Amino acid sequence: MSTCAKVSRDLEEPLAGTAATARTWLLIEQPGPWGADALTSSHLDPVLGRALEKAAEGIGVRIALIRRPGRHADCRTISERRVYAAHTAPGNTWLHQAVTSDPRRLLDLDFAGLGAGLPGTFDSALDGRPHTGEPLALVCTNGKRDRCCALLGRPLAAELAASGVEGVWEVTHLGGHRFSPTVLVLPSGYAYGRAEAHAVKEVLQGVREGRVVTEGCRGSSAWERPGQAAELAVRTAAHEYAAGVLAVVGTAGAAPRWEVTVAHTDGRRWLVTVARGASLPPRPESCGSALGSPARMDVMAVRELTEAVPEPADAG
Repeated sequence: MSTCAKVSRDLEEPLAGTAATARTWLLIEQPGPWGADALTSSHLDPVLGRALEKAAEGIGVRIALIRRPGRHADCRTISERRVYAAHTAPGNTWLHQAVTSDPRRLLDLDFAGLGAGLPGTFDSALDGRPHTGEPLALVCTNGKRDRCCALLGRPLAAELAASGVEGVWEVTHLGGHRFSPTVLVLPSGYAYGRAEAHAVKEVLQGVREGRVVTEGCRGSSAWERPGQAAELAVRTAAHEYAAGVLAVVGTAGAAPRWEVTVAHTDGRRWLVTVARGASLPPRPESCGSALGSPARMDVMAVRELTEAVPEPADAG
């Protein structure tokens, strides 16, 4: 029986506009096995996991567990763990890190402040500091959520680590199992699907050089799905690949059709028409699930604006 990732690839399902939405990511090192709901089904204290889930709910913060690539001892203790916080909004993109021996200190974080893009709460609560090393490449490998993530993600993470790529971590969940292997790059916040090692290396080199690789890109987690598709469409239409120069400044309308305004730091603006379609023929959204027609973001038009227009009320 074909996996959901193979079916999606064979049907050439588009990747743009499929990234998980989160302006701020909080990543907690936790080796050992992960369950489907990793925060409450791993060797992290489940009581702490539930409290973290509640603290982050509805404020734009997404929490995930990470571990180094390779075989994972089924250990219940870890003396020190790495913690990262990243904010992905253009103009306020940052990545901070900390090491803690007591994960309960995570509850001292001001989660609303993190969601708003303020790194101070992370640094003060966990003795954190800016991350000055290589960008992070997070590869989804949680086979308890979908077997494609383990079958395709773990070999990719291992290959990247073995070839000397720094900043590679396995992560519990990035959404979109059928696009495995899936990768999130921080601090840029761009997600990629059907990733191969050479492509991930090119993406990371792009981050170092301040450019965005659009091939295989699912979108920036800073935006909702229509905005993700719109921003990538503008990059392609304008041949603009510099990082941090485009922002989704407004979204008008409602499903199944939106008018998304994308702005450049040089003052240019584009109005992008995005429509929600249904992927046909039906296919499984994850291995073992019933056949369905996943939503897709179709860009219908990209128009550069020649004069200022009122911004829609809802941004993102």
